[in-house]
Amino acid sequence: MHQPLRQPRASLYHPYTVYAPYHPGAGQDTTAPVTIVGGGPIGLVTALILARHGIRSNVLISECQVTEGSRAIVFTKRSMEILDFAGVATRVMSKALPWTSGNSYYKGERVFRMETPVDDNDRFAPLNNLQQNWLETYLVEAAQAQPLIRLCWGNRLTSFTQDDSGVALVVDTPEGEYTCRTHWLVAADGARSTVRQQLGLALEGDSYEGRFVIVDIRIDLDLPTERLAFFSPDWNPGNTILMHKEPDNIWRFDYQLAADVSSEEALKPENLAAAVNAQLQMMGYQDKDWEMDWASVYSARALTLPDYVHQRVMFVGDAAHLLPIFGVRGANTGFQDAMDLGWKLAAVVNGQADIALLQTYSADRVSAAREIIAEAGKSTRFMAPPTAGFRLLRDATLGLSLKHDFVRPLFHWRTSRAHAYRESPLNSAQDDNAIMPAAIENGSVFVNLKLADGSYLYDHFDEGFQVVYMGGGQGPQVAPESLRQEVRALRAIGRPVTLHVLGSADAAVEPHGDHIAYQVAAEVLRQRYAVKGGEVYVIRPDQHVSARWQQYAWGCLSQYIGQLPGSTGHKEN
Repeated sequence: MHQPLRQPRASLYHPYTVYAPYHPGAGQDTTAPVTIVGGGPIGLVTALILARHGIRSNVLISECQVTEGSRAIVFTKRSMEILDFAGVATRVMSKALPWTSGNSYYKGERVFRMETPVDDNDRFAPLNNLQQNWLETYLVEAAQAQPLIRLCWGNRLTSFTQDDSGVALVVDTPEGEYTCRTHWLVAADGARSTVRQQLGLALEGDSYEGRFVIVDIRIDLDLPTERLAFFSPDWNPGNTILMHKEPDNIWRFDYQLAADVSSEEALKPENLAAAVNAQLQMMGYQDKDWEMDWASVYSARALTLPDYVHQRVMFVGDAAHLLPIFGVRGANTGFQDAMDLGWKLAAVVNGQADIALLQTYSADRVSAAREIIAEAGKSTRFMAPPTAGFRLLRDATLGLSLKHDFVRPLFHWRTSRAHAYRESPLNSAQDDNAIMPAAIENGSVFVNLKLADGSYLYDHFDEGFQVVYMGGGQGPQVAPESLRQEVRALRAIGRPVTLHVLGSADAAVEPHGDHIAYQVAAEVLRQRYAVKGGEVYVIRPDQHVSARWQQYAWGCLSQYIGQLPGSTGHKEN
């Protein structure tokens, strides 16, 4: 029988809780429309997003507490928007450390400073530091308060079989095995995914030789919250060191290992201490006392499955792809998986769409992973050169950077951003996308907007499709009656569509019978959305644009919605 850890792990800052393992009682119905394997950040966010769409799920968590150590610590603005949709962003930001800049050093000189733009219309900072164990704790608390989610602690999936109607699971627990069925299985079980292995699936891409040690220490340093990178310091020549400030006076060190040092040797306490002391001495903090909390080793990899949907099984997060941390791509990419899959799987379970919609999840997210891999590979080859040739180029860049400004942008670490689904099967092929501003093209995230009453536009989006009519130009300040009629007709037949009118002369935020009106200055709309007046945007439930028209014509919206994968008329939950 599987025996998860029964005693909480010791930590300098995080009070771990050990939860009672779950085993169904006699006669208890364990069937759920969706079962999620893995209770890390991606699995828990997937469950919360599904719950917001009204879908019940079981989450199988092999351990009986949240993960140990900092692990994923940097969360982008887009991730915070997704976490807000999942209902935990306020709690996260009550503890997280926002930041906007980073410095790169070589031979004691700062050779590059990265500044990430900040817009007053954004609710969240571009980057936010919080240890994964805190994030998981907040996600668990949110899931425990959600009646549509069952957290199954101490439950390890041992095997499964699938057929046309669902998936049969065998689950191991400290009290013995049990079996159950689910209509859909979501694999969020990480880099060593049991689900992926049992299906015999192989990841495609590159594994790099570079290995990094993570060390979390508690120390009081008088430094701002910024990303620090040190290239080829004297104590670790040819290699790279990254540093991040975390909540609770914790600092994260990531330093590259020499090729001839084993992971086991690197993790010996005396070797960890020597590395930390050498880095602190280089920075002028050799007299500072510090304590170690946690350490681990990871390798840089850029891999993905070629398909994320296999009959009744879908993959998210590290189970679907393994991405280098450079540019904070791991968890941030996984949250985007969850946001995309959540609404599509919910639509199928609720009988609002047929199974073909799930194939668009694979199309959208595999293309995102491949773009990220291509971009992350550039960062990885600079941060951890995989060959002598790449090392030669990197060292030449380092040397030139001391005297020549033109090479310094090569230090940019290409921060993770929301993927634009330019080739998505859900994008309209019969709209005005080609002649409208590229910044909000089909497939891109529709950017948020701060409203006069202090709320944000996203606050007024529900779980369905959003249609945004842009007043505020020389055109009319109210949506055309034809558009409003179409929205009413679509809602009457069960299509989840909500109309929003920006630039209305009505009150700041005022719900009407068939639309919500927002009083927004024309200049704000021009700056944020390049509005001329009369534009219409269709926004998917994951906040990505999927159709847009320069000037609306009768029937365009109904035609677009009608071409989406159709209703099955069969609800699975």
